[in-house]
Amino acid sequence: MGFFDFGTIFFLIAAVVIFFQLRNVLGRRTGSERPPFDPYTASRNDKDATQKPENVVSLPRKRLPGETAAETYAAIDAFAKPDTDLNKGLRTIKDNDPSFDPKGFVDGAKMAYEMIVMAYADGDRKTLKNLLSREVFDGFVAAIGDREAKAEKIQSSFVGIDKADIVSAEMKGGEAHITLRIVSELISATRDKAGAVIDGDPETVAEVKDVWTFARDTRSRDPNWKLVATEEED
Repeated sequence: MGFFDFGTIFFLIAAVVIFFQLRNVLGRRTGSERPPFDPYTASRNDKDATQKPENVVSLPRKRLPGETAAETYAAIDAFAKPDTDLNKGLRTIKDNDPSFDPKGFVDGAKMAYEMIVMAYADGDRKTLKNLLSREVFDGFVAAIGDREAKAEKIQSSFVGIDKADIVSAEMKGGEAHITLRIVSELISATRDKAGAVIDGDPETVAEVKDVWTFARDTRSRDPNWKLVATEEED
């Protein structure tokens, strides 16, 4: 009888050890797993990340009870001069998306800009799909496909962004649209299938000026902004 008790205890202990090892290796879903990386919300603080459950959509609001207009729009007024069209546009976006912060948006847009430029050069369709609207994505993919059909390659090195300024902001229905003027430095050259340079210069840093528009549906639970229009400034 003593042997039976010892054996029973032994197997119970073994079962518990195996259970905890499996849980450590496989993990377990708790409902608080981190969502995919979003460059536009990466700079938000931890409080913003835990404000509401994943299945709750925030409704537009002017300001919290007891909060003054000056407090609500302080970050926007510090970013854009009050009573200007830009300030009014940013305030309207803030009304529809209480978590919106212009400085945080610009920081995220700069990260997205570099990711998009390099993904296009590398022909990385997967990265582009996460950051572009359907229309812009189709245009980029068509250009990449044409380049690949000719066996051409882009040799690119991102140097940095000199300026990134919001030039306009507005609500179009439930969508927030923000346009930025971005001045960057890039070393880029396109080579043909023989390796000869047919465009750009692999040794020279070039200044690139772009006007890009990003949009986000403020009624959606999806926090991501996507590139919806591009224009190269002369």
